[in-house]
Amino acid sequence: MAGRRPAGPLSDDLTRLAELHGVATSYRPSPDRAVPASATAVTRVLAALDVDAVTPEATAAALAAREEELARRLLPPTVVHWTGGDDPPVPPALAALPPGTRLRVHDEDGATRTGTTLPPDIPPGVHRLTATTPDGRTGETHLVVAPARLPTPEGRSHGLLVQLYSLLSTRSWGIGDLGDLSELASWAGRALGTGFLQVNPLHAAVPGAPTDPSPYRPSSRRFPDPVYLRVQDVPEWADVRAPDRIHALLDRADRLRASVLADGALIDRDAVWELKREALELVAAVPLGPGRAAAFAAFVADQGQALDDHATWNALAELHGSDWRRWPTALRDPRSDGTAAARRDAAGRVEFHRRLAWLTDTQLTAAQRAAREAGMPVGIIHDLAVGVHPEGADAWAQQPFFAAGMSVGAPPDAFNSRGQDWGLPPWRPDRLAASGYAPYRRLLRALFRSAGALRIDHVMGLFRLWWVPQGEPPTEGTYVRYDAEAMLAVLVLEAARAGSFVIGEDLGTVEPGVRERLRERGVLGTSVLWFERDWEGDGAPLPPESWRADCLATATTHDLPPTAARLTGEHVDLRDRLGLATRPLATERAEAEADIGEWLAVLTRLGLLPAATPGSSQEEAEVQAVHRFLLRTPARLVGVWLPDAIGDRRPQNLPGTSDAYPNWRLPVADPTGRPVTLEELAAAPRLHALMKVLRGEG
Repeated sequence: MAGRRPAGPLSDDLTRLAELHGVATSYRPSPDRAVPASATAVTRVLAALDVDAVTPEATAAALAAREEELARRLLPPTVVHWTGGDDPPVPPALAALPPGTRLRVHDEDGATRTGTTLPPDIPPGVHRLTATTPDGRTGETHLVVAPARLPTPEGRSHGLLVQLYSLLSTRSWGIGDLGDLSELASWAGRALGTGFLQVNPLHAAVPGAPTDPSPYRPSSRRFPDPVYLRVQDVPEWADVRAPDRIHALLDRADRLRASVLADGALIDRDAVWELKREALELVAAVPLGPGRAAAFAAFVADQGQALDDHATWNALAELHGSDWRRWPTALRDPRSDGTAAARRDAAGRVEFHRRLAWLTDTQLTAAQRAAREAGMPVGIIHDLAVGVHPEGADAWAQQPFFAAGMSVGAPPDAFNSRGQDWGLPPWRPDRLAASGYAPYRRLLRALFRSAGALRIDHVMGLFRLWWVPQGEPPTEGTYVRYDAEAMLAVLVLEAARAGSFVIGEDLGTVEPGVRERLRERGVLGTSVLWFERDWEGDGAPLPPESWRADCLATATTHDLPPTAARLTGEHVDLRDRLGLATRPLATERAEAEADIGEWLAVLTRLGLLPAATPGSSQEEAEVQAVHRFLLRTPARLVGVWLPDAIGDRRPQNLPGTSDAYPNWRLPVADPTGRPVTLEELAAAPRLHALMKVLRGEG
C-alpha cells in the first residue's frame, strides 16, 4: 500500500474515498485560490491510514468497504455532549438514532445509567455509551461530557514570556532551572505585580551527541525534562555522603555557569546534563524517607504504564542509542517479551528514570505554588508542542497512534514558497477517536498538574494538520482532518477539571471558522502587534480598540525578532548575513523601515510615545510605547518578552536555520550581548521602567 500512484488528476473514486477518511484533496493558501493535492500525496496519506488506493481497482474496493462500514455503523467512535451552554440538549449522533433506542451509560466512576435519553445528571468525563435499537442493533461509543465553555481570566493580567533555559541565576548550573522559575515567580508576582509567567515547552528532550536543543521536538510531551531540575533543592542532596564528589561537581557547576555567562558563550545542554546526571545518580542512591517514599509510590501508581514506558525507553536509549528504530528488533515493540526482559535486566536504570520524572514533577508543582503564593492569579503558563521527535519515547511507546511514514508541516504560503516539514510524526485521527482520545487525555492531564494555563502551539492542529509523506517535499503534502469537536471537548474537560484555562497559538494561516469555534469554547487566541493590521481593508495597523479581547497580546514571540531588533532594523541585517533574505538588502531594509515608521506614527498619534527621559534611550521609549499600545487593547492578557525588558536584540530562534544560528542556546543578554543573571534582571532599571508601564504607572 505504500506504492506511488501514477501522477495525474484525482479520480472521482479517489476524491470520495479521501473525503470519507478526512483527507483533503485541495487547500486554499488564500480565500480566492484553491490548490489541488497530488494523487501521490493523497494515496500515500491514505496508505498511512491503512487504506489501499494505489490502483483504480483498489480504490474502488476501499471506497465500497468504507461506505458499507459507515452505513452499518450505528454510532461514531466518539460522541460529544456539551453541558451548561446553548448547544443542542442531545448530541446530533444520538438524535439521529431510531425512536425508542435504549441508552446505557457506564461512567468513569463505575455507575450505570439507562434510559431512552441521556440522564440530566451525567457528570463530566469520558464514559462508555451503548445504544440498542428496537430492532436489536447495538453500537458502542466513547461519550465525552464537557462544560460548554471554559471561564476566561477575570480582569486584565500582565506577565512575562520566558525561555527557561535562557534564564540563569548565580545558583543554576549552566542552564535556567526550576529553582530559577520559582524564584522568578516569587519576585515578579510580589515586586512587579505580574499575573503569569509563560515558559517554553519543558518536555523531555531526546538525548544525543549533541542533543536537539529545540523544545518543540521533544522525546516526550507527557514527562518534563530533568535537565531543568535544581539538584540542590532535592531533599536527598543534603544526605549524600561523598564530600569529595560533591565538591568536584559543584566546582564543575561553577565553571559551567561562568562559561555561559561569559560574553559570546552558549548554553551547553549536553555538558549540563552530564553534570546533573552524575549528581542525580548520587541523590538516587540515598534511601527515601517514609513520607517521600509514599509520595513517590503514589506518583508511580498514578502515572502507570506511561511512566514505565518512558523510564524504559530512557534506560534502553542509554544502551542502544536514542533512535529506537535502530534498536534490536525485539526492543522496537514496547509490549514484546524482549522488551519486558530488557526492562527487568535494566531495572536499576528504569527506577532511576522513574525517580527523575517524579523529582521534576515535584519541582514543577513547587514553581506553580510559588507563583500563586506570590499573588499571581494565573501562575505558570506551560507550552504544549505540536508533536514529538520520531526517535523519542512517545513515538516508541505510542506507535499505534502515530501515522507511519508521515511528518507534520505546513503548505506553501506567502512567507515560505516551499512549505515546511517539521519532522514530527502526526497522530492518527481514526485511532485517537477509537480510543476515546486516551493518549491525548493523559497528556493534557499530566500537563495541567502544574499549570495555571496551557498554551497550545499551532492550535489549528486540533482541526487539521498538513501531512508530508516521507521522502517528499512539503509541497507534496495534504491536510488531514481531526474531529475538532472531540479534541476541543477533551481539552475543555481536562482544563476545567484542573481549574486552568487555555491559550491557542493561532498565528499564520487559519481556516475560516476556527478562531470562532475556539472562542466559543473559551480558548484564548494569540495576537502579536506587528501582525495586527486591517487585512480586509487598507492593511493599516489595527486600532487598539478593534483588537479581540479573548487573547494574549504581545509584541513578539520566540520565533520573531526582539522588539529592539525590529525597531533598529537589526533583524534585517541578521537575515541578510545568514543568507535568509530573498531580496536585496536595501529592499528589505526599506520595507522594514516603512513598517516600523507606520507603527511609530500610530504610537505618536495616540500619545503613547513621549520623548525619552534622561538616562534612557529613544529605543527604550519606543519599546515602552509599544506596550502602552498593548494596554490600550481589550486583551485579557498582555505578555512581555523577557529579553525586551532589558533590550536584548538576539532572537532565541531564527526559523530557517540550524547550524548557522545558535537557536535555543542563548542566555538572556543586555543590548551589548552580555549575559544577564536573574539577580541582575531584578535590579535592572530598564526592566523596572517597563514594568511600571505595564502596571499603569508610567
